[in-house]
Amino acid sequence: MSTAAITPDDTPIALERRVPAHGGLNLRMIRIEIRRLMRNRRTIIFATLMPLLFFVLFSGGSSSRIGRGDYNAYTMINFALYGALVAACAIGASVSIERAQGWSRQLRLTPLTGRAYIATKLLTALVGSLAPVVILFIAGALRHASLPTDAWVSSFLLTWLMGGLFASLGLFVGYVVPTENAMQILGPMLALLAFGGGLFVPYDLLGSTMQTVARFTPMWGAGEIARWPLMGGSFEIGWLVSLVGWIGAFFLGATYFFRRDTKRV
Repeated sequence: MSTAAITPDDTPIALERRVPAHGGLNLRMIRIEIRRLMRNRRTIIFATLMPLLFFVLFSGGSSSRIGRGDYNAYTMINFALYGALVAACAIGASVSIERAQGWSRQLRLTPLTGRAYIATKLLTALVGSLAPVVILFIAGALRHASLPTDAWVSSFLLTWLMGGLFASLGLFVGYVVPTENAMQILGPMLALLAFGGGLFVPYDLLGSTMQTVARFTPMWGAGEIARWPLMGGSFEIGWLVSLVGWIGAFFLGATYFFRRDTKRV
């Protein structure tokens, strides 16, 4: 009995793409992204100097107590959060440039998943948003901001985390709008978000209608959580629900548009 010879052409070819562990999220890619960030420091410098200038202008004019600290501590946390917000969003929005250069579609040729790519960008933005928080807290100490020791540590960590998470907003905008319009849209948007988060104007100075509207804006929960170590009192679960809801929506939106942007590869 004869058997047919098996030629290379008869060998079945596996067409499915193997997805690595964690969707391709790995330390090497994170290091590459951080190196790219360090080569373009203008974003971080701008996100640090602008809120620092605001802090110097608006702090020191009052010694009144606020919660467990004073007015200087209150403005320090607010402007540090604003700096982290600007840095993280700008880093996230840089994907619009990568799209124009074809980098996103090149990545789609690899096993990297959309969620892993977005997570890599978020972690990179956390690193980039650290500088404004560090500088603002140093400036606050030099301006004799008053806070208990535990509040210094917890407010620093929460401010850094709250700002860094909003890289998901920058990613979302970077995938939705053209390259030349991403930062033009983000600039005014971040100013509005800062008002909604009580970073520029305390909620007590807003009318009742504006206070109600602010509760439904993305920065409301983040601002309240960052200021919680200063203000004291009980932690409200509504802050966390608002934060998780908005960050989750931006993350899922960025992932969806990443896949849509690269599906033609």
